[in-house]
Amino acid sequence: MELNSKIYVAGHRGLVGSAILRSLQAKGFTNLVTRTSSELDLRNYDDVLAFFLREQIEYVFLAAAKVGGIVANNEYPAEFIRDNLLIQTNVIDSSYQTNVKKLLFLGSTCIYPKMAPQPLKEEYLLTGTLEPTNEPYAIAKIAGIKMCQSYNRQYGTQYISAMPTNLYGPNDNFDLEKSHVLPALIRKFHEAKEKGQPSVEIWGTGTPKREFLHADDLADACVFLMEHYEGNEIVNIGVGDDISIKDLAELVKDVVGFVGDIVYNTSKPDGTPRKLVDVTRINGLGWKAQIPLEEGIRSAYQWFLDNQYAISK
Repeated sequence: MELNSKIYVAGHRGLVGSAILRSLQAKGFTNLVTRTSSELDLRNYDDVLAFFLREQIEYVFLAAAKVGGIVANNEYPAEFIRDNLLIQTNVIDSSYQTNVKKLLFLGSTCIYPKMAPQPLKEEYLLTGTLEPTNEPYAIAKIAGIKMCQSYNRQYGTQYISAMPTNLYGPNDNFDLEKSHVLPALIRKFHEAKEKGQPSVEIWGTGTPKREFLHADDLADACVFLMEHYEGNEIVNIGVGDDISIKDLAELVKDVVGFVGDIVYNTSKPDGTPRKLVDVTRINGLGWKAQIPLEEGIRSAYQWFLDNQYAISK
């Protein structure tokens, strides 16, 4: 990409898209195109194609998606499969129709089989049963990956797919009904601290292990891949290390400064028991994550403090 290349960041207000936008700006890219969902509904093919025809985009970061944690995936399965299929199909095909030079599609490591060996290697995709709590989302994302690979094979496009692990950082979703585990913990401990509550309840047993990647590290990796990777195979993005939910909760508790107890509601689902990604491929290309977990959590909590009144209650 040249510094004046016309680059479209789809989903620029979300956790991932906003980080990609910050990374591109910091690296000196000047011709960046964004649209809010009210300005452009990515679920409407005619509108998306008209946008691509008008703007003549050269590079696309496809970070727009309907995302959420266990609760949201359980309650809105139809929306998770429908909206994601529509968004990615419209953007990928419009990119092809208007001769976009290169596109990066964001998958997720939660679409690997539930009981796949650890750490998760890229070749484990589609080798087993999916985690039931997010199956509709996973199937949509797998379809997006296969669509990119199919367009590459049939049309000679350069559409690459990245598989980020669990993410956190600025512009995260802190809605307790829709958020992922780390932002939910930040908000829970903060509100308990503010209200002087004696304890905080956490779903499950605390035994599952998760890997956490700061959104700014992901964004740096996405720009790196756009500039240095042209393969048809998916690429994991992670830190190569994980932590139990119990240890994560204790870490967030310390960062927030909550002094009460942690109570585990074992009647609630744990989700996938472990999800650590093998980062051999991207490390071999020359990229590694840089932000330590505690440092990242402190910055995420500070962002929450600075923006909590603008966050939906």
